[in-house]
Amino acid sequence: MFLFSLWTKQQEPVAAPPNGDDTMALVTSNGKDYSTMSPEQPESPTDPLDFMLTTHPLPDDEANDEINEEPNDYSSPTHRARKKLHAFYAANNFLILIMCAILMAYVYPPLGAVYLAPQITATWIAVVFIFSTCYLGYSCFASPVLAGMSIKTEEFSKAFTRFYFNLFVQGFNFGLVSIIVYGLSRVMLSMHALPESLADGMTICASLPISVNAVQVLTKSSGGDEASAIFHAAFGNLVGIFLSPALILLYLGVMAEVDLRDVFATLILRVVLPVVVGQVLQQFVPPAKEFVKHYKKYIKVMQERCLVFIVYTVFCETFLQGSDASTRDVVLMIAFECVIMVLLMIIAWALLRMLFPTEPKLQVMGLFGCTHKTLAVGVPLIGAIYGRNPLVGLYTLPILVWHPLQLVLGSALTPRLACYVKNEEERLGLVPGCTKMNNIKVSSDNK
Repeated sequence: MFLFSLWTKQQEPVAAPPNGDDTMALVTSNGKDYSTMSPEQPESPTDPLDFMLTTHPLPDDEANDEINEEPNDYSSPTHRARKKLHAFYAANNFLILIMCAILMAYVYPPLGAVYLAPQITATWIAVVFIFSTCYLGYSCFASPVLAGMSIKTEEFSKAFTRFYFNLFVQGFNFGLVSIIVYGLSRVMLSMHALPESLADGMTICASLPISVNAVQVLTKSSGGDEASAIFHAAFGNLVGIFLSPALILLYLGVMAEVDLRDVFATLILRVVLPVVVGQVLQQFVPPAKEFVKHYKKYIKVMQERCLVFIVYTVFCETFLQGSDASTRDVVLMIAFECVIMVLLMIIAWALLRMLFPTEPKLQVMGLFGCTHKTLAVGVPLIGAIYGRNPLVGLYTLPILVWHPLQLVLGSALTPRLACYVKNEEERLGLVPGCTKMNNIKVSSDNK
């Protein structure tokens, strides 16, 4: 029946006869020209479809029913629900996989703690792959190379020369955030509100560098300074490779399970050396850079899967050895982190408004840059420092909570920040069109 409707549609006249006689100008999809055919003497059908429709005509009511019938599977509630679930998974697949990995580790810890050889697969192969591909052109699930192509060189130069702003963002992210979180975690520990493992994990989370992809995306969506976001993401993560372990050991001290020489040797081999190799390949081996650029989607997926695998093995080790934290402790830690993040964002916004009153784009970028922490670099760093500690899973848990929390809060603030940037630029006369209008208004008043 569908074929009949298609055939009838294709048989519509496409041109009027030029001589005005009774001939019909019809050209069908099978290439036949019926322009010279008279209505009284139609050509006998030779096409199987023509023959079928001629010898077995459909009743008018049945034909109309078939023509008007439309597939309604795509409008069914089941299809709509499936489509929404697919969209939700596509947007949050990384976090979903992280939660599934933790649940799988809880069900059977020996698989990831023993049988999958995490000392080789997770702590070496996965970590080396993440850091080598990160700095070969893809800085931990983002693409600064491609993002930088859309930004003028003058903007990068200007972002690099903003010394006071750069110092403020990095100092706030590494210094003030870690000091505040460390002090509050010690208070909660003294009040027996949190176990020591989760309190130390919050301090470790606060000592990590700025996130990469989240800061760039949220800054761009909010109308902030994208060049500064890319600069701080790259600079903060490079500095964080050395500064974050120093801050962690400064705040928490050297534990019995931590050997300083072993820690720094591990960091050099697993983190620093892959970064150097990635940079060398990027600068001096163009085919390697083109290969990564061509297969960027697949490399990003592999990076994420490697990170999920590291988290899985880390929690397998924690569940196998046991921990000092209960479900109540985890819930309290999540609540504390929510309060701390909101507090830090309020402090950062107030300081940015006070120190950079005429730079709304920098204020927006600084809000994200001051408070965001990286998950992609943080998990391998924690594993390199505390790989032998049975509580490494609890040390990792705070950053696994901080990461989605900063995305949720940032996404909620994005529309308001975009409106704020637009209004402030108009008020300050930073928009060229707005400046012109202000000049016209002033001159008319003078007249």
